[in-house]
Amino acid sequence: MFERARRLFLALGAAVLTAVSPLATSAQAQVPYLSMPSLPTTAPKYAAIVVDAKTGEVLYAKRADSPRYPASITKIMTLYLTFEALSSGRLRSDDRVMISPRAAAQAPTKLGLSAGDSLTVNEAMQALAIKSANDIAVALAEKLGGSEARFAAMMTLRAQELGMANTRFVNASGLPDSRQVSTARDIGILSRAVMRDYPQYYRLFSQQSFTFRGTPMNNHNGLLGAMPGVDGLKTGYTNASGYNLAVSAVRDNRRLIAVVLGAPSTAKRNNNAEDLLLTGFDVMNRRARGEKITIAQNLFEPEPAGPIERPSVEQGDGEQDGLKIVLASAPPPASFSSNDFVAPTRNLLRGSQPADTPKTDKKTDKKKAEKEDRKPAGKWIVQVGAFKSKALAKEQLALVEKRFGNHFGKADGDADSIGGTYRARFKGFTEASAKDACSALKAKKLACMVVKPG
Repeated sequence: MFERARRLFLALGAAVLTAVSPLATSAQAQVPYLSMPSLPTTAPKYAAIVVDAKTGEVLYAKRADSPRYPASITKIMTLYLTFEALSSGRLRSDDRVMISPRAAAQAPTKLGLSAGDSLTVNEAMQALAIKSANDIAVALAEKLGGSEARFAAMMTLRAQELGMANTRFVNASGLPDSRQVSTARDIGILSRAVMRDYPQYYRLFSQQSFTFRGTPMNNHNGLLGAMPGVDGLKTGYTNASGYNLAVSAVRDNRRLIAVVLGAPSTAKRNNNAEDLLLTGFDVMNRRARGEKITIAQNLFEPEPAGPIERPSVEQGDGEQDGLKIVLASAPPPASFSSNDFVAPTRNLLRGSQPADTPKTDKKTDKKKAEKEDRKPAGKWIVQVGAFKSKALAKEQLALVEKRFGNHFGKADGDADSIGGTYRARFKGFTEASAKDACSALKAKKLACMVVKPG
């Protein structure tokens, strides 16, 4: 009890120092989590993690412990403390939340209520989970903590208690502040905590829309309703953070959590999160069948990288309605590396030539005839990738066959559809030839998998 009181005292002291800027700099060395530096602008923004929601096992991690700006994912913690107050009886869903002048002055995304107006706690929670309203986040913080600074100290204290060792909050909304940092791992911990501790309120994150005073408002999470099994959680965006997403999905009674931070656009963020989840479920299914396999071995999509493609008007959360992705027109690199394993597939989208209408010549016709006349020598399979479209899978087959013709030139390549993905597979191997072909890919640091018959 004494230890908790001591930590709360330190956290509240930090809040006071944060509010009084002339003292904050000189006092940083005295408060551990105030000494964390702001992020360097040249560091890669992308970080990701995939977690088994039931066991907490980390299935994939990329820069998972590097500090990042959480943006509006912050509101998951704001809601966590609101759920806690409701469960303890300190707050009721029909209580009124007043809008202070400070709350009303917050930058978008917001509901735009005037100072002196109010809404119910239930409406406020929907405004945070669905609309990502910054003004309502501040209003809830003031109701629960007395001030946003004190509430932010409470958020940081609860984060430490949950095991979020590298997280510090200084506001309740996620609006830009270089002192407010977290990590992909910590956000994964928070996501698990919400599901575990307050399952009765988790459904808020799955609502695709809500109507407030006659105005319908849509959820910013584009994977809701688009990817089967997705039922939460929260998006985020600032210029400094890039596009963030904490997302969870259920398939075959298994739940995974994926956190993607620092993507250059909404589209790339969503695609990467979907790739991580699909690959994660595929890995879980194979593990259940006795295979020793990881997401990293089977993730063929490159991480989303590059500058912000179109800064959003909103701060704290991102919207890119009507965004049109313009792909680069540069030719694929001449050398072949692990990063190139998928890159050439993007040429399908550049408008040069459809994948289903390749150029034909005498050599191609002869090769096709040879394959039609040949029967498979064995029943073993080598998988060289899993993709979200059949065209990409076929392009991958062609790429591998071209680069590793000695091993794959006589095999039958095909794209098998399963669970929303297309698996690029070569069939007709003996056990020895399959392992030999896979070894050739691994020697070039390329992932592959030998599949037994049956």
